[in-house]
Amino acid sequence: MKTALITALDVASMTQAWEIVDRIGPEVNWYKVGKQLFTLAGPQIVNGLKERGKKVFLDLKFHDIPNTVAAAVRSAADIGADIINVHASGGPTMLKAAAEAARERGATVIAVTVLTSLDATELAAIGINVSPAEQVLRLVKLTQAAGLAGVVCSAQEISLVKGHCGPDFLTVVPGIRPAGAAHGDQKRVMTPGEAAQAGASHIVVGRPILAAADPAAAARAINLELAAAAGRQ
Repeated sequence: MKTALITALDVASMTQAWEIVDRIGPEVNWYKVGKQLFTLAGPQIVNGLKERGKKVFLDLKFHDIPNTVAAAVRSAADIGADIINVHASGGPTMLKAAAEAARERGATVIAVTVLTSLDATELAAIGINVSPAEQVLRLVKLTQAAGLAGVVCSAQEISLVKGHCGPDFLTVVPGIRPAGAAHGDQKRVMTPGEAAQAGASHIVVGRPILAAADPAAAARAINLELAAAAGRQ
């Protein structure tokens, strides 16, 4: 199965968002709406993407008491989000509440394990004295037991997740950088082809597409790399 490309709409205005979407055109079907754009535009950006026939990964990483997270998941589904995420570190009761709310609305909810900006040093600073892979596995098991559809994880943990949860468990993978691209603040990265070969269900790519002189061409190159990886599987 070909890995799906999600373009991260990490931009500062609605004008920029629609310019990017229009320039990319049919090369991309999935878009990620995160905190920056959603705080600015709210449901309007999700509605606009759905009107354009796109699918939306609403990346707001809900983390609160169970009732609040369940209500937020319902609201996200009601405005048209296709994939919604929560923090796995919110615990089993919160995760179960999110999963039940998603089932009620026919939406997909996944959990964030360890952010791709975190390495072992960063984890130790907040009192987690295990490797990123160990913490990911702990949270993955918690997520699957709670009934969620998958996780957000780094490409380096895809095989670990699939090995414990099976091939149908979703792995939505940020921190993807084409060969030669700057890593920025991402610390655990892979190329699109490497992530696809490892079994990623979706990859999230922002700056390498948004900052390209031709965003459509950049997206097309990534899609070709993903298709080639699918052909080798």
